[in-house]
Parts: sequence; C-alpha cells; structure tokens
Amino acid sequence: MQQTNTIFEAIRNQDLPAVKELLTANPALIEETDARGSSPLLLATYYGSEPLTQYLLSLNPDLEKQDGMGNTALMGVCFKGYAPIAALLIEAGANVNATNGQQTSALSFAAMFGHLEIVNRLLEAGADPSIKDERNLGPADHARAKGFKEIVQVLSA
Repeated sequence: MQQTNTIFEAIRNQDLPAVKELLTANPALIEETDARGSSPLLLATYYGSEPLTQYLLSLNPDLEKQDGMGNTALMGVCFKGYAPIAALLIEAGANVNATNGQQTSALSFAAMFGHLEIVNRLLEAGADPSIKDERNLGPADHARAKGFKEIVQVLSA
C-alpha cells in the first residue's frame, strides 16, 4: 500500500524519475487506483503532464480504466483542455466514444468547455456527435448552452 501511495504522490509532484523507479521496481502499480479511483495514467493526464503521460503510455496501461465517476483519462483531458495530451491518448487508441456514469462522452466534455482543437481532433478520430448523456443532451447541445458558436457549427457540419 505504501508504494501505491508513493506513486500517486510522485505523479502529483510530476516527478518522472521517481515514477520510473517505482514502476521499474513494481510494474503492477500501473493499474493501481487511488482513493478516488484514478489510475496513474488518469492522474498524470489530469495534471497535464505530457512527459508522464508519454512514459505511462509506453507501459501499455488500460486506456479505458475509469475513475470513481466513470471518467477515462481521455474524458479528463477533454474537460481540462489539454489538447497535446488528448492527441497522445487518441493516438494510443483511447476509445473516443466511451461514456462515463452520466453517459457523457469525451466529445461532450470538450464541447461544453469550449475546447475547439480537441473537438476537431475527436471528430477526426471518429467521435460520434450524436451520443447523448443521461439528460438527453449531446455535444452540440452543451456547446450551444455555453455560447460556443464555432463548436456548434463544427458539430453540425
């Protein structure tokens, strides 16, 4: 358990050498989760660490591992707006149409927070703009509600 806590601490501190050392000593830590259900990959992406994300992706973690809310790493970066990390996850094969516990997709997160670059990248990767959440709202609905007209146009094209 101590090693598990240490890996999450190292990720929060964006300490790549420490993360490498811990995972070299215990490769199984790549699939551990913290108290909120976040895996090392999900946490690294949430904190916007491109070097940590690249390293963790090289270890072939479960890209679809969900946190306690059902969010994947890709959903988190779409929420936060980390376009370079979204690109890394998409290139690694993350499911662009996965949904969380509220049936919200990565595309809906990118649209509702105005991240046009990520919206375009997700669409290029095959994201489905017709996926609706538990409130029956799709990506265009979320963008429209927030006044992101350019995103609405892209999603409607």
